[in-house]
Amino acid sequence: MARVKGGLMAQKRKRNILAEVKGYRFGRSTKKAQAREAIYHAQTYAFAHRKDKKADFRRLWTVRINAALMTHGLKYSRFIKQLKDKNIELDRKILATLAYDNSEAFDRVVTEVTK
Repeated sequence: MARVKGGLMAQKRKRNILAEVKGYRFGRSTKKAQAREAIYHAQTYAFAHRKDKKADFRRLWTVRINAALMTHGLKYSRFIKQLKDKNIELDRKILATLAYDNSEAFDRVVTEVTK
């Protein structure tokens, strides 16, 4: 039986790995082993940071809502409690958008909650 060397497939694998690290610097963009390591870390960080991004945005929304509530003399935690008590189902993303972009609409929500 004829001997089969893995040359063609090895070249294809190397080409695909190096195509994925285009734009990386130094040996990470030219050497297969370093490129594979860089891809591994990049994918790990990308997964973790997609999760972190959700928490970061929730924190940002909280800060924006709290800053807008300070002009009304309210605190964030009490405002959220009052929202729940009045069964007003606006999530933090919507409230933060209103507070940031449309202050008069946010003011109407606050007056509805506090009365």
